[in-house]
Amino acid sequence: MPVPEEFPVARRWAVGALLSMTFASGLVDAVSYLRLGSVFVVNMTGNVVFLGLSVSKAYHLSVVGPVVALTAFVLGTFAGGRLNRYFGERPGPWLAGAFAGQAAVLALTAVLVGTGVLRAEGWATQLIVALLGGCCGLQNATVGLLAPRDLTTSVLTRTLTALTSQSALGAGTGAPPHRRAGSVLAVLAGAAVGGLLLQVTLAGVIGLAAVVVAGAAAVFVLAPRPRPAATPD
Repeated sequence: MPVPEEFPVARRWAVGALLSMTFASGLVDAVSYLRLGSVFVVNMTGNVVFLGLSVSKAYHLSVVGPVVALTAFVLGTFAGGRLNRYFGERPGPWLAGAFAGQAAVLALTAVLVGTGVLRAEGWATQLIVALLGGCCGLQNATVGLLAPRDLTTSVLTRTLTALTSQSALGAGTGAPPHRRAGSVLAVLAGAAVGGLLLQVTLAGVIGLAAVVVAGAAAVFVLAPRPRPAATPD
């Protein structure tokens, strides 16, 4: 299915929704790194590095967490691609459905953790990693098929590179930097809030991520449509 060339809702609403999901990315990576065995569920580069380092037994790094996170993430991206294939011609329902599904899994995870059904210990840790990793894979695939390159909601290496190299002090070829800067600040804020809240509640941080993603899904249902481009006389 074709990838939409424009946001299905007014641009400011869409950008706000995607930045809120970037904030959620910071929240869930804070959860996974600080409480689930020092793995990442959003940024897969770190997990690949951990796997490489685990070859040396001197560092006592486990391969289980990174492998689980990578596997779940890939399965999530596969699901995101399939959703686009079947529903990409209707970008509003496609985005709303993908993000609502992600929010539902996050909410379920928060409930299971909050009620003690899943605890961040033993085998249950890897199940939590898998649930969060799958959600993040779905998010990354969906946003990657929609958004411009300055709104990835997760990968900041390329964002920071473009923000500086294409700036007026660099090559001077880049778009206005506010989106890229917003992405960096959103991840920073999400990680900071997640780290602070984790001192009180694990389930609450995951639940907050679910609420944020659900809000983004609602934007793609309820926000005003983009104005049609003016045609020359």
